[in-house]
Amino acid sequence: MFSHNKRLQYTVRVTETNPGLANLMLEQFGGPQGELAAACRYFTQYLAEEDAGRKDMLIDIATEELSHLEVIGTIVAMLNRGAKGQLSEAAQSEAELYRSISGAGNDSHVTQVLYGGGPALINSAGVPWTAAYIDSIGDPTCDLRSNIAAEARAKIVYERLINCTDDPGVKDALTFLMTREISHQLSFEKALYSIQPNFPPGKLPGKQEFASVYFNMSRDSGSGSAATDEALDAGGASEPRGPWNAPPVFDFREGRPAVDGGAGDFEVRCTPEEGEALEAMASRLASRTDEDPLTGAELGSGGGDAPAGGTTTPSAG
Repeated sequence: MFSHNKRLQYTVRVTETNPGLANLMLEQFGGPQGELAAACRYFTQYLAEEDAGRKDMLIDIATEELSHLEVIGTIVAMLNRGAKGQLSEAAQSEAELYRSISGAGNDSHVTQVLYGGGPALINSAGVPWTAAYIDSIGDPTCDLRSNIAAEARAKIVYERLINCTDDPGVKDALTFLMTREISHQLSFEKALYSIQPNFPPGKLPGKQEFASVYFNMSRDSGSGSAATDEALDAGGASEPRGPWNAPPVFDFREGRPAVDGGAGDFEVRCTPEEGEALEAMASRLASRTDEDPLTGAELGSGGGDAPAGGTTTPSAG
């Protein structure tokens, strides 16, 4: 059961209306890193969670994210109030009204003309909110890592929004919202590491011979010389190395075909009936290498401009 308190979690003060800024704020209202996506993500995880402690944490944070949605939506509405009244009452001439909306930038006409100045469930580019933003998979160690990343991305978006305004009241409210992203990230980190072991995710172990191997799959000698390429083949000495691909955790190897020691080929066993059908299909669709057929592209290019070989007549039979 939810019980709504009409007062905001944080006081919002807007110094002056600004429809362009309001449009940017929609990124945290209906965008992929926004508050609605976060609330829905944690709420659905809460419903499926079996651990009492994590279940309580998830519904607490999900409910707080809804309160953040209310705060950011209120900011959007307040920033739009000036243009909302002018549009509703035609307080300006047509040309002046158009300039005041389009001059604000950021396609602010989307929220003004289409939504009447109210916060819409879209991002700042006008893309509608979608449940595809919710990426839960039902394993706590996976979902908590995803939650940590989601809070980190939201924190960065809030930083960018703060840098887009000089309104002290808006900055103050956005700073609060940004700070709560840090707090939630800490909670999710603690919850993740309270599960021991928590890596690798899931229950099935990986193949031990590949679990701590770093394959060097992208090589660039920088000079194109054969000698340097040979040095790379010998062990990748010129490749950037760090704790992500170095001992004692990782065995650094060159990425090559068939690391399992096999031929690197593929095979499938078919029934005799399937094999006959496949052979018939391959024969029917085989390429003819003894012909150079005249194509529509060659016909369309004109006789004088035809590509080399373009006038070859298919051989008979």
